[in-house]
Amino acid sequence: MVDRATPNLPSRDLDAPAGFYAALGFATAYHDPGWLILERGTVVLEFFHDPATDPASTSAGCCVRVDDLDAWYDVCVAAGLPETHVGWPRLHPPRVEESGMRIGYLVDADGNLLRLVQNP
Repeated sequence: MVDRATPNLPSRDLDAPAGFYAALGFATAYHDPGWLILERGTVVLEFFHDPATDPASTSAGCCVRVDDLDAWYDVCVAAGLPETHVGWPRLHPPRVEESGMRIGYLVDADGNLLRLVQNP
C-alpha cells in the first residue's frame, strides 16, 4: 500500500454524512457508533462522532485533489447541493484563485469544508 493521509472530520450524527456522501458516490467502508470511513475511488474521508460540533464555528476541513474538478462538481450539483454562500450544505463554484489553482468548495451539513482542488 502507498503511504497516505486521510482527513478526520467531526460529525454530530454519523448516519448523516453516510447518506449525504453516498449521494456523491461515496461508499461506506466502515461504520460503528463512533467512527465512519467513506471511500470514492482513491478518496477516503473519515468522520468521528462529536455531538458538540457546531457547523457555524467549526474549522474542520480538508483538500480533495482531483483530476477532473468539473466532473466532481457536476456530481455535487446533480445531487441537489445549492450554490450559495450561506447555510449547510452548500457549494461554491470552481474558480482560479490567486495561487493559480482552480478550486471549488463543498461544505457539508456539519460545516466541514472540502476544498475541491484541480490537479495540475
